[in-house]
Amino acid sequence: MRKVYIYDTTLRDGCQAEGISFSVDDKLRIAQRLDAMGFDYIEGGWPNETNPRDREVFERARDIDWQHAKFAAFGSTRRPGIAPDDDDQLRFLVESGAPVITIFGKSWDLHVTDVLRTSLDENIQMIEDSVAFLKESGAEVLFDAEHFFDGYRADAEFAMECLRAAQRGGAECLVLCDTNGGSMPLFVRDVVAEVVDTLDVPIGIHCHNDAGMAVANTQIAVEMGASQVQGTINGYGERTGNANLCTVIPNLELKAGMRALPEGMLAEITELSRWVDEVALVDRDQRAPYVGDAAFAHKGGMHVNAVLKTPTSFEHVEPQAVGNERRILVSDYSGGSTILHKLQHIYPDIDRKDERLREVLNEVKRREHQGYQYEAAEASFELLARRIFGDAEELFELQGFRVILGKHREGEMPFAEATVQLKLPGSDSAVHTAAMGDGPVNALDRALRKALQDKYPEIGRMHLVDYKVRVLDATEGTSGAVRVLIQTRNNGQTWGTVGVHENIIEASWQALTDSIIYGLTVAEQRDEGSDAGE
Repeated sequence: MRKVYIYDTTLRDGCQAEGISFSVDDKLRIAQRLDAMGFDYIEGGWPNETNPRDREVFERARDIDWQHAKFAAFGSTRRPGIAPDDDDQLRFLVESGAPVITIFGKSWDLHVTDVLRTSLDENIQMIEDSVAFLKESGAEVLFDAEHFFDGYRADAEFAMECLRAAQRGGAECLVLCDTNGGSMPLFVRDVVAEVVDTLDVPIGIHCHNDAGMAVANTQIAVEMGASQVQGTINGYGERTGNANLCTVIPNLELKAGMRALPEGMLAEITELSRWVDEVALVDRDQRAPYVGDAAFAHKGGMHVNAVLKTPTSFEHVEPQAVGNERRILVSDYSGGSTILHKLQHIYPDIDRKDERLREVLNEVKRREHQGYQYEAAEASFELLARRIFGDAEELFELQGFRVILGKHREGEMPFAEATVQLKLPGSDSAVHTAAMGDGPVNALDRALRKALQDKYPEIGRMHLVDYKVRVLDATEGTSGAVRVLIQTRNNGQTWGTVGVHENIIEASWQALTDSIIYGLTVAEQRDEGSDAGE
C-alpha cells in the first residue's frame, strides 16, 4: 500500500484565517493530538524576531516526547543582497531547534520583480543559498515553491529552475504551492506529472481553496506522484482556506487505497475535527464531507427506506470508517420508515402497522407546515411521539406567566422580569415565582426553574447552552412567526427542542418547557440506565 506523508499546517497557515487564533498552549495541545493520531509532520509556526509566541512554542516543543510526528518550523529564504549567515530570520529558524525546517521562496517571476524588487538570477541564488545554509544545521529541509502554478503558467522554465535550485541546495522535498488557490485540476495534473518525471526529489502539494478546488487539486497531485500532502484541519486558512485534511485523508485511504495515517486512526478523524473546532472556538461545518453532522444524515422518506435496508444505496462509505454516525432526520419529507426507525429506540417491539406511527407522521407534517423543525430538535420530536403514545409525563400545569420589559432612562441597561404560576402534581395550591434576567427569555427560564426546583432539584444540573431564533416569513415584518431552537446539556447529554409562534416569548416557552420536561424524564432515565449498566 502506497504511503502518503501528511504535513499539517493548521498551527501556522490555519492561524492566518479570519477568526482563528491559538495561544501557545492551544498550539501544543493540538500538536500533541495530531502526533497521537499519527500525522507525519506538524508545522508549529514561524519563529522569527517579531513573533515571540511562536518562539515560545518551539522552546517548549523541544521538551515534548514526540511519538510519531516531526515538528517543523516555517520561514522564508534569505533577503536579497545579503548572505544567509547575516539573515536574522534564517538564524531564528536554526535556533528554534526544530528537526524540520520548511522555507518558501518565490517561483513566480511577477513576485520576484514586482514584490521582492530583485532579479530572477538573485532569486534563484537566494533559494539555493538558503536551503544549503539550513541543511548545514542538520535539519531536514523542505522547500515550498510559493505561487508555483501561477509561476509555471507565466514562465515554466523559471518556475522549474526555482525547484532545481532548491534541489541543488539539498532540499529533501519540493512542495508545489497553489498559493492563490485558482488553479484547475487538469492543469495541476499535467504540471505535477512533469515535475515528478523531471526531478528526483520527492514532491509535495499545498493547495489553497479560493476556487473550491483545494481537495481536488491535492487528490490529483497525489495520483500523479506527489508523496507529501500539506493542508489544515477543517480547511482553516487565509481567505477561503486550505485543503481540508479531514476530507483529503479519508479520500486517500477510502477512495485511493493509500495509507495516510497509521492503521485504525482514520476512525478518529471526526472526533479530531470537532475537537479542533472547539479549541479554535468556531462553529462546526455541519455539511463537511465525512466529518460533518449532516455527512450521513438522511431526510427524504424514500432515501431513509432504502438506506435502512441497504446502507450503500445512499452512503458512499460506512460512517463508522471515519468515526461518524448515521442520522435519520424527522421532517415533512419523512415516511413511515423514518418514524419507525426513530421510535424503535423508545419502543423496540413496535409494529410497523401500528396506527400511531401514521398519527405521529401526520402530526410532524402538520407542525412542520406551521414552521416547526425537528431535525435539530429530536427531544421535542420524542416528546410529541410519547404524548401520542400516551407515555409522556406532564410535570406541571401552567396557570399563567407574565414577562415585563422596561428601561428607566436613556443610557441605562433595560431590565426583564418574569412571573410564572404553575400547578404541580400532588399539590392543591399553585406555585407562584418571579425572577429577573438579562432578557425576557432568560428571566422566564429563571422563574420557571425557581418554581420547579423544590420538587425537581435535579433541574439544577441542566444548563441551556444554545438559543437560536429564526424569522420564518420575513415579508410579515415584526408580525411574522419565529422558530426558537434550544440546546440543553446535563451530564454529557445534549438535547434540542423547538417552539414556533408569532410571539417570540411563546415560542421560547414551548422550547423551554420541552427542554425541561425531556431533561427531567427521558434524559434522566437514560442517565440512570447508563449508570446502572456501568
